[in-house]
Amino acid sequence: MSTIYTERYSNHPKDFATYDTKRIREEFLMETLFVKDSVNLVYSMNDRFISGGCWPVSKAVKLDTIAPLRAQFFLERRELGIINVGGQGIVRTEHGSYTLNFKEALYLGKGTKEVVFESVNEDAPAKFYLNSTPAHKEYPSKLITRAMADKLVLGSTSTANSRTINKLLVNSVLDSCQLQMGLTELNEGSVWNTMPAHTHNRRMEVYFYFEVPVDHSVCHFMGQPQETRHVWMQNEQAIISPAWSIHCGAGTSNYSFIWGMAGENLDYSDMDAVAINDLK
Repeated sequence: MSTIYTERYSNHPKDFATYDTKRIREEFLMETLFVKDSVNLVYSMNDRFISGGCWPVSKAVKLDTIAPLRAQFFLERRELGIINVGGQGIVRTEHGSYTLNFKEALYLGKGTKEVVFESVNEDAPAKFYLNSTPAHKEYPSKLITRAMADKLVLGSTSTANSRTINKLLVNSVLDSCQLQMGLTELNEGSVWNTMPAHTHNRRMEVYFYFEVPVDHSVCHFMGQPQETRHVWMQNEQAIISPAWSIHCGAGTSNYSFIWGMAGENLDYSDMDAVAINDLK
């Protein structure tokens, strides 16, 4: 069996305020997502959101169901979003095969019984970043290229947050039950993402940081707006942000990150802004 997983529980914001650095990292940070020739998952009780990675190097890797789902196959009651952050890869299902290039996305709908990941070139293996949420309806699977993304250009060089948001698996591009995913790229000279910060109590979110240069890091901020904490993160790590938490970061260089959301609605703009001077 090539699918491994761990479970994370939900947390109350009052409890979170008492956590030290070690506890915050244990509860929210995913330090190692990509394990050679395996699917590695974290099952969060926050909106039953699953995050993880698949790194097929020397062989094809099948996505198996995991015990907490009590399901015959992984997508029996779920949908899955996949974004490739490595070399060219292939995702095979019982309905067909999909070739994903770097920063391309694939949506697999509820009821897909077989999911197998492969790399086209073992010397430049694919790295598939995965997000999955419960689903109530079957929607068609769909490959989304970078050209098909709903793009949003925000920020400026003067505030060090000039960036392009590539909305890949969102309701302006395809149909899904509750999963939304996209990819934000910071321009050279910019380090702040998602600033000014916000919360959205209707949805939780997971951030995956990548293209962080060697010897550089990203400082991720979370917690309630008046009770914030920070987590230093490295390349290809992810972190859970509960619905009550802000989520923003600043790097020592520009970088990219993937955001994934699930919860009450599919309205990308549904957020509660927090004034910069109100953060504590």
